Amino acid sequence: MIVKDGEVVGRGYNHVVAHNDPTAHGEVMAIRDACTNLGTFDLSECELYTSCEPCPMCLGATYRARIEKIYYANTEKDAHDIGFDDEIFYDEFSKPISERKVPMEQICHDEARAIFDQWKKEVTDIKY
Repeated sequence: MIVKDGEVVGRGYNHVVAHNDPTAHGEVMAIRDACTNLGTFDLSECELYTSCEPCPMCLGATYRARIEKIYYANTEKDAHDIGFDDEIFYDEFSKPISERKVPMEQICHDEARAIFDQWKKEVTDIKY
């Protein structure tokens, strides 16, 4: 759950299997709910309470949402012990892009950069 000023503002639990959505972890669902309820993508005044140390995806989402503190019960090792193995992610993130299991190739950089430059010039009131 996501808490702001002592009040629950977002709830979530794992929907991966039920929704056939590999991103539907409890933390992500709680972040989505809190953002909807608060009408913002900035949860900088919020805390996350979760049953397990966040996986890399959920930790990334937590940082992206600017959550200030995480409280967790089980560890990554506890999750590994019951079959939730995130070791591949930790291994892959430490490798250079050229050595990762999923091939990555940069394309259309000039065109994509022009869009980013336009965003930077035109959108000055949204800190993302």
